[in-house]
Amino acid sequence: MRRDIEQQLLQWKDSDRRKPLVLRGARQTGKTYSLREFGQQHYKRLAYLNFEETASASQLFQADLDPHRIIPEISLMLDLPIVPAETLIVFDEVQACPNALTSLKYFAEKAGEYHVAAAGSLLGVKLGKPASFPVGKVNFLDLYPLSFCEFLDALDKSRLREHIDTIDRLSPLPAPIHEQLIHLLKVYTFTGGMPEAVMHYRENQDLHSVRTIQREVLDAYLLDFSKHANPREVMKITTVWNQVQSQLAKENKKFIFSAVRKSARGRDYESAIQWLLDAGLIYKSVKISAPRLPIEAYAQSNIFKIYLLDPGLLAAMADIPARILIEGDRLFTEYKGAFIENLAAATLVGAHGKQLYYWASENLAEVDFVVSYEHELYPLEVKAGISRKKKSLLAYDDRYHPSKLVRTTLMNLRQDGRIVNIPLYLLHRFPEIVLGDSP
Repeated sequence: MRRDIEQQLLQWKDSDRRKPLVLRGARQTGKTYSLREFGQQHYKRLAYLNFEETASASQLFQADLDPHRIIPEISLMLDLPIVPAETLIVFDEVQACPNALTSLKYFAEKAGEYHVAAAGSLLGVKLGKPASFPVGKVNFLDLYPLSFCEFLDALDKSRLREHIDTIDRLSPLPAPIHEQLIHLLKVYTFTGGMPEAVMHYRENQDLHSVRTIQREVLDAYLLDFSKHANPREVMKITTVWNQVQSQLAKENKKFIFSAVRKSARGRDYESAIQWLLDAGLIYKSVKISAPRLPIEAYAQSNIFKIYLLDPGLLAAMADIPARILIEGDRLFTEYKGAFIENLAAATLVGAHGKQLYYWASENLAEVDFVVSYEHELYPLEVKAGISRKKKSLLAYDDRYHPSKLVRTTLMNLRQDGRIVNIPLYLLHRFPEIVLGDSP
């Protein structure tokens, strides 16, 4: 299954500033598959160590962390030659062997000619404890669930993907193509981008089995809380996790701690939210007091929304039935547009890997996302269905006068003066696509 991260891995392989690579990402997003496939396709050999499957591999890192001792021993253990630049060395489930994670520092300092990549479930949580982490000695890449574009590739719709990836004018797509993309987007919103769910849908077109897979993923995450989190935090992490769905279903999707537990305060759940962020299971969008640069200087860190990493998992958590896909645009309007806003959040994070921000004013207007791009801020309002309402955008415009006002809806691509409508299936091209035409 083709993943876009292959191009980033190739850039890492050929970079003159290549260091050992740490591939981050939530459980079951395809990290192992991506690294193994990359090693098999672009190197002569793959030296693969999984520290959970082969616990004895940890013994190679006990005496010392000298890579010139470790590499020959890995070669003997796997019975294959390890040649610089010809062999990809993969440390998988590296969180199970902290010494192997620490050793990346010495691979960078003493054995830079070797190509080493590390990955693991909940590695982001491990990296949140910097005591043994090789700061400044590694490169990072992040792997997310499959994007809508990767979903198109998985369904053998690569020509359709190529078409939307190369649009350079703010002109409507032909109606049949637009309608086909909207249908596929509905299916993607239900199936989400977890690789096993996508591959099962590709092979069987069975949405009920897709839902079973999604529930298994959700159950695995709950088990991770108990297995890997501080015992004192497990209940709080679970409570926050279970609240994401209901909090997004509110008209005002700001995360309200009193809805978690009466009289609860932010600092009571701060570490639980950070654990979920480090695990890659949620994304946080922070309110800004004003859309000015640098945007992070105007962030109000105590006011935020929380989104799930994958729209399909949110649909599973909410137990949305498969039949909703034949009921017009209901999937996008259910739960006060929670699915469409979560879809937008996941798309923006996957496309840009940036912190999310939103703007609100005196409970009278709210712009769902404000994105920084090429020294300018672009407001983005997310609307379910084919709504033409733009009250919040106009309120934002009256106060800040941006060069473009942007909505993402189920409507076709179009521009009316400074207002640009981006169909949801093109959101990965925002903000650059708004520069396609002059105002």
